[in-house]
Amino acid sequence: MKNRFWQKVSAFRRSVQPICPIRRHPWLVALVFLTLLTVMMVKRYVFPPLPEDLEKRPSVTVLIPQGATFGAIADTLMAHSLLKHREWFLFLGRITGKESRMHAGMFAIPRGLNSWQLLVYLESAKNVLLKVTIPEGLRTERIAAILQRKIGVDSARFMQLVRDSAFVNQLGVPAPTLDGFLMPETYFFQWKTPEEVIIRTLVKNTMSLFEPDSVRQQLQQLNMSILEIITLASIIEGEVMVDSERVLVSSVYHNRLKRGWRLQADPTIQFLLKDGPRRLTYRDLEIDSPYNTYKYAGLPPGPINNPGKQSILAAIFPAKTRYLYFVASGDGGHRFSRTLKEHLKWKRHFDKIRREVYWKKRQSRSRK
Repeated sequence: MKNRFWQKVSAFRRSVQPICPIRRHPWLVALVFLTLLTVMMVKRYVFPPLPEDLEKRPSVTVLIPQGATFGAIADTLMAHSLLKHREWFLFLGRITGKESRMHAGMFAIPRGLNSWQLLVYLESAKNVLLKVTIPEGLRTERIAAILQRKIGVDSARFMQLVRDSAFVNQLGVPAPTLDGFLMPETYFFQWKTPEEVIIRTLVKNTMSLFEPDSVRQQLQQLNMSILEIITLASIIEGEVMVDSERVLVSSVYHNRLKRGWRLQADPTIQFLLKDGPRRLTYRDLEIDSPYNTYKYAGLPPGPINNPGKQSILAAIFPAKTRYLYFVASGDGGHRFSRTLKEHLKWKRHFDKIRREVYWKKRQSRSRK
């Protein structure tokens, strides 16, 4: 009787238990397993995440121009041996929408990425910082050319902004143009950095030199404006090759300015020459221009180049001397004099040396 009762209980339990679909359809287990395996394989081999060692991998710097098509980007990657399967790259980009998320710039792309990883990397890649060195003493046109060559700047737009009076006033520069206020230095910019940003950076570095109270007080003592200092500094920059001589050359010019003398600075004549720089002639010294410091006393109307920090500081803080003259010594330096007699003595001395060197070179050429 008891056994029959428990048999009925067991039968009832079996009757109310749901039938497991897995037991009834074992092929579902295989299907689910294969689906999960496929998803994992696709995720790993088709859509893998970016590797963790990206920064350690060798990279190739690649330029993607503004307006480049998706196909052109693929061709560029192929040309740099960064992409193996062009059509697969294009297919993935189109079905995932990443085709429209590519952007122009200069990028350092690590090697060893597959098509999907390249798409992911380029979608969020940041432009590399490019090193740009602007030497001291260049005219603004040459600076614009360097920036165009190095980081893709529009040189015409750059020059337009430099001469734009509204933009000059916006930067707080007390001058008609920004010529002379573009600080020579080594900079790091991204490809196609806006011209306005670059100019602001260069000008800020120059104007910051005039912020200290000691500099402002010195300008008051000299009775000179910022533009006049930059103009004088540009002449010093064009004259000096030895750093230690900058303050000495500055002292000569300051002493001559106080006396109302002509500066007689060769760099101002070179500035006027279309075929310069070259050896000056007496005819060059007769060019009628306010920049001709052999013809007119005082400073020229504006800077003749973009001077560096040391020349600007030398113009602000000249050495205290009584020098009124200097002559090139032929070795990159100068000899300084207080009197015209002493100056002419040095000039004859170095002219003689230059003639001797010239004839020796000429004789050696004729022997060959």
